Amino acid sequence: MSAAMGLPPEAVEKAREFCRDERFDSELYRSLALMERDPARRRILEELARQEEEHARFWERLAGGCGDRAGGARIALAKLARRVFGLTFTVKLLERGEEETIRAYRDYLKYLEGGLRDELERIIAEEEEHERRLIGEIDESIIKYMSFIVLGLADAIVEITGVHAGALGSLANTLAAGVTGLIVGFSAAISMGSAAYLQAKQELKRDPVRSAIVTALAYILTVGLLALPYFVTHNMIAAFSSSVILALALVAGFTYYSSVVFDRPFWREVLETTLLTLGTALGAYLFGDFLGRVTGLRGALNLA
Repeated sequence: MSAAMGLPPEAVEKAREFCRDERFDSELYRSLALMERDPARRRILEELARQEEEHARFWERLAGGCGDRAGGARIALAKLARRVFGLTFTVKLLERGEEETIRAYRDYLKYLEGGLRDELERIIAEEEEHERRLIGEIDESIIKYMSFIVLGLADAIVEITGVHAGALGSLANTLAAGVTGLIVGFSAAISMGSAAYLQAKQELKRDPVRSAIVTALAYILTVGLLALPYFVTHNMIAAFSSSVILALALVAGFTYYSSVVFDRPFWREVLETTLLTLGTALGAYLFGDFLGRVTGLRGALNLA
């Protein structure tokens, strides 16, 4: 006789659903572990898989059976995310619904008593603490140097968007505006890399040379992407608009990544960075327009 016989039908159905979810998570972590070359990270993933399988067996006892859950596509997406965005981002993204799961488990306690209730409380404690601790032990270089990547991206977006906005107000030639952005960006990348090097020298956990390279590379790649529209079209408004759209897309992308990895609020941070970017662009445009009118530079380049 299964434990499910003493439970109301809705509790049995919930237990079956929880069982499928936990078993799927176990398979997912096991698949990620097979991809992992680093022994320490592989151990963490295998431990997470083992723990989720234990939880699935508990729910299977209550439900009298688990059933299958199709999830091949989701596992494939998780593997792709692991390759592109790193293990920490992927695992934390997968665990983002954990608070809702814990609430559902707490609500389920009303159906249980005695040893089964104690066992579910232990599972809840593991979901709250053990998994969070295990995920916190994942050590990736991309996370270690994330602050320098964000520094290069954010500074490049704000500064180069400002340069292009200033060019919009003072120049009439997209090629000149694009080249100006690249020159300023390359110089700024060297400066930012030097600053990152000096900053990392004061820290014990980061390599100064790698910090400088990561910062400068993030800066240069961002500059190149934002300058690209100026070499594709001869229309200044179209080039600037496309560059701003790319800048805002980058802002949203790296802010979302950071919000997942560091458990930060997404909308507040993306709004702050967006307002800073657009505010810088507006100020640079007004100043560039003023210089263009005073010096006659815009008209001279337009005649050329």
